[in-house]
Amino acid sequence: MKCRHAIAAWALAVGMATAIPASAHTGTGLRGGLVAGALHPLTGFDHLLAMVAVGLWGAFLGRTLVVALPIAFPLLMVVGAVLGMHAVPLPPVELGIACSVLVLGACIACAWRAPAWLALTIVAVFAMFHGYAHGRELPSAADPVGYSVGFVLATGLLHVSGIAFAVVADRVRRVPLTRISGAAIAVAGLAFLHGVLA
Repeated sequence: MKCRHAIAAWALAVGMATAIPASAHTGTGLRGGLVAGALHPLTGFDHLLAMVAVGLWGAFLGRTLVVALPIAFPLLMVVGAVLGMHAVPLPPVELGIACSVLVLGACIACAWRAPAWLALTIVAVFAMFHGYAHGRELPSAADPVGYSVGFVLATGLLHVSGIAFAVVADRVRRVPLTRISGAAIAVAGLAFLHGVLA
């Protein structure tokens, strides 16, 4: 029963995150930017999985990192987005995003308790790639500030959904749901990586 409840909570969290139709009219200006920014991480499966994984890993690591990782990721995303908006050269972004899904999923699946500084560094580097992609895809008519606020809020929602699932899954001692979820995310990351390199 508890296992079913945990799975249901996970499905509900992801379902809520993806409930906004991808075809919604984004419009222009501040409001249009806000909507476009919020939709971008929610409708990109690679972004969605990486951001949920940050919440999962932070919850697993516990203590300060359950807060620090979900704060560091959006902050560094904004830095990456600014670089993307100004077309500052960066290593292959799609490769970095695919690797982020693979590595974060593997960290969770292997129950790796990385030192705080290293966990923050890993998350910060990957956040730059995700932010850069958001910045490069800024709609021409959308307000950059609204767009940035939108993707930061959506990212926070995905982090919280990962944390919430990990908290619920932790109560199901017989089934390592968090690690299983990490393995599934890592497999998806491998698929993304194959798609980038193919």
